[in-house]
Amino acid sequence: MEIRDRLAGVRGFLLDMDGTFYLGGHILEGSLAFLQKLRETGRTALFLTNNSSRSGAAYVEKLRGMGVREPFLRVLTSGQAAGRYALAHHAGQKPYVLGNAELRAELLSMGVPHEEARPDYVLVGYDTTLDYARMTRVCDLVRAGLPYVATHPDFNCPTETGFAPDIGAICAFIEASAGRRPDVVIGKPHCGIVAEALRETGLAAGELAMVGDRLYTDIATGRNFGMVSILVLTGEATLADVETSPVKPDLIFPFLSAMIEHL
Repeated sequence: MEIRDRLAGVRGFLLDMDGTFYLGGHILEGSLAFLQKLRETGRTALFLTNNSSRSGAAYVEKLRGMGVREPFLRVLTSGQAAGRYALAHHAGQKPYVLGNAELRAELLSMGVPHEEARPDYVLVGYDTTLDYARMTRVCDLVRAGLPYVATHPDFNCPTETGFAPDIGAICAFIEASAGRRPDVVIGKPHCGIVAEALRETGLAAGELAMVGDRLYTDIATGRNFGMVSILVLTGEATLADVETSPVKPDLIFPFLSAMIEHL
């Protein structure tokens, strides 16, 4: 099937951010031109990030600073999706939140307050201010059997100089100490964030494309939920990774704007 035909039925794009649209503090060349092509062809976009270390509002401001304008200033983070999961499945309960101040503030604004002394469950995010005392505390709570929710599964966060350990590494630490993996993971490639994305876009999964730089999160999301899965080679995954991975993208582009001619 021709690439244009494969994309013809796509009405909306779920766009990963770091490693796909920008890298660190710099927008990737052609990203704004890609959005302009979506506008011209009547398509929508929702930025979908697993990174729960920053609030949705902070990401909107970052995108605005890179030149993104409405109607594309729409962001859904795994932290926001985790907050909505908590409100639905742990109503009236308070979590111990392993996360930085920005994540805790966003959850609190949603009605999910951090509880230090007597939490009902554990909610682990990408904590960029992590210290040993909090790791010890969260391991104690997980070891005691409290319900355990993680915002996303990523092992590394791409940076301009390489990678920083992400929540997957934090959860591996917890598992080594407390002997448990998360009971529920919200972010890509799991259903929690997908359900919220479908609600936000108002589109069916078959009308969406998931675009990203990671096979085990972005591409697996597309494959798991019947979306067109599109890998860009500006972040983590390489063509060599595709060859050895059981998760195969529907389409591969060297960068986001290489898709323009097919839309």
